[in-house]
Amino acid sequence: MALCTHVFGASSFLASFLIVGSSLGAGPTDLASYDALIKPEQRRHWAFQPVCRPGIPPVRDREWLRNPIDAFVLAKLEARGWKPAAPVERRRFLRRLYADLLGLPPTPAEQDAYLKDASPETTNRVVEDLLARSGYGERWGRHWLDLARYAETNGYERDAVKPSVWRYRDYVIRAFNEDKPYNRFILEQLAGDELPDANAETLVASGFSRLGPWDDEPADEKEDRFDQLDDMVGTTSLAFLGLTLSCARCHNHKFEPLTMHDYYRMVAVFDPLQRPHTGRLDVDWPAVPHLQMAKAFAQETSLRLSALAFPSPALEPLGTPLSATVALASAADKHGPLASLPRAYYLREPTPTPPATHLLVRGKASRPGPEVKPGMPAVLVAAQPVFLPPSQRSTRRRLTLAQWIASPDNPLTARVIVNRVWQFHFGEGLVRTPSDFGVMGDAPMHPELLDWLADWFVREGWSLKKLHRLILTSNTYRMSKTWNAAYGKQDPENRLLWRFPYRRLEVEVIRDSMLAASGKLNAKMFGPSMLPQVPREALAGSSDPDKIWRPSSEKEASRRTVYAFIKRSMVVPMLEVLDLCDTTRSTARRDVTTVAPQALSLFNGDFVNRQARYLADRLVEDVGDDAAAQIERAYLLTLCRLPTAEEQEAMVEFLKKETENVLLKSAGSPKLILERDAKHRALQQLCRVILNLNEFVYTD
Repeated sequence: MALCTHVFGASSFLASFLIVGSSLGAGPTDLASYDALIKPEQRRHWAFQPVCRPGIPPVRDREWLRNPIDAFVLAKLEARGWKPAAPVERRRFLRRLYADLLGLPPTPAEQDAYLKDASPETTNRVVEDLLARSGYGERWGRHWLDLARYAETNGYERDAVKPSVWRYRDYVIRAFNEDKPYNRFILEQLAGDELPDANAETLVASGFSRLGPWDDEPADEKEDRFDQLDDMVGTTSLAFLGLTLSCARCHNHKFEPLTMHDYYRMVAVFDPLQRPHTGRLDVDWPAVPHLQMAKAFAQETSLRLSALAFPSPALEPLGTPLSATVALASAADKHGPLASLPRAYYLREPTPTPPATHLLVRGKASRPGPEVKPGMPAVLVAAQPVFLPPSQRSTRRRLTLAQWIASPDNPLTARVIVNRVWQFHFGEGLVRTPSDFGVMGDAPMHPELLDWLADWFVREGWSLKKLHRLILTSNTYRMSKTWNAAYGKQDPENRLLWRFPYRRLEVEVIRDSMLAASGKLNAKMFGPSMLPQVPREALAGSSDPDKIWRPSSEKEASRRTVYAFIKRSMVVPMLEVLDLCDTTRSTARRDVTTVAPQALSLFNGDFVNRQARYLADRLVEDVGDDAAAQIERAYLLTLCRLPTAEEQEAMVEFLKKETENVLLKSAGSPKLILERDAKHRALQQLCRVILNLNEFVYTD
């Protein structure tokens, strides 16, 4: 990555906005003239410039620095005469680490071990330990699933199940745990079937393009086909490049230097893909490379014919002519003999001969315009890349695209992913529009830090775990959330990073933390998804409520929430009310709402009340009947700290009064409640209260 000079600031932003808004209208029909619309000024937008490696800025308080991140942050604070917030208390910092990397609270034993060792290297060892745990992939894989618009059904009226799609989720979790280099991650998801070393894993990964909704009975098949292509183009450009390219389907982008020609160039990349299906039935496909599948089918057919005493066909070598390979693969699809092979949910290219792709007038499939060749957005390239020649089995257009996106010379890819990692650690990215790095997106407050991180990330082998280590071992990450009124008046959104942000945990972390605290968390990984219990009222609107949702056993349903079945037409109520992402599109950041149903779900919901009951049972098993010890243990398991003296006194009083209330309500009942039972019911209510504290869902 070259050293370079960037243009950041309001003047260049405004100039680009005005130029783009005035020059890119409906556009001409001559394709060559589209590229001419992109002006030199637009190419100078900061995000379209090569990534540079800025020098580390000097600071006065060098003792505060743990790594270069701190220098970039502190330099801007010192320029205003400001100081960073004090470091967070160690217990709270440990919970922050666990929530960020695992999405689970540390156990009391882990808390004790950390607090007993105050050496400077302790935190580094904890970070290494957490990154090596399987829970890391379950936590961070979920972030990627949001971007990939992952769900397990097609949506629309029938909302049928996507067969074998859960293998894509498992692939993502494994990729994070194995620290698969991000550039390889890109190649596998966009072109896993076209790689020279394609295998079952890369074929599963290529399911990325197929994850969107699918209408199994469209009103207009041609229009629906382009809707599917739009989903692929839009998700790819948002997730990997931070570009809103789909806005150029019907006309040149109104604000960005992206033309209809750019859009349909990308459509041409994905156009050769076909969806395996039989009528309304969405089907999976053997997770083996194309030629290997054809050979396996030929061998199995030969054996079956031999068993029936029929002459067996001569087996062709792996270099079989393409027509025969396609015929064998098609026969395998028509005739459940390869059922023994692993299956995956992905699109396939049935031929290396691509269809003609046309620019659609006003984006309508019924109005094809001039033919368009595959290519990249003109504003990002000095000249269009040379596409790889077709192989025997595919066009290799997606492989060319993937290699261009995964190149260290691409100005967007590294910036976009390091910004996403920063966002998931700090609540906001250095660019606060994480999937929009264009003219209308947010300009970074720390552009030099963003570029330094992007350059460092590529130089360090595109390793996400190394990036985590760098961020988590900085003093910037260790700041407390202490508010400073003077700083807040000038920088209310904390863009200068003078304190750590206050943010709510995602629903997966809330649910998983309750299961961990109650002792009921099932650590089983991978495989088909579980179906949590849902209220019958949630199924009442269905035409077939007894079949739409068949919940798993409680043990199976107590797995981590990332393994919950995601049905587009009926999301589990607890997940929906606590702001699960919109699964119909790529989601860069979830909405964080505060509405009454959230409190009702957490306080009155069956799941939370069951976990409160199990937590009460665990407290008795751990520390016996001593109320003070029960309260201390409950705080350690849920909030990762001991209660204050005031909290302890209030909770003891609560247990006493609640026990009396239970006994009073039972008076005159045919079944009198013994005092021991009353105390246990009171303890359950105490656990219910703790699981509903703000502190449980807002870590410090």
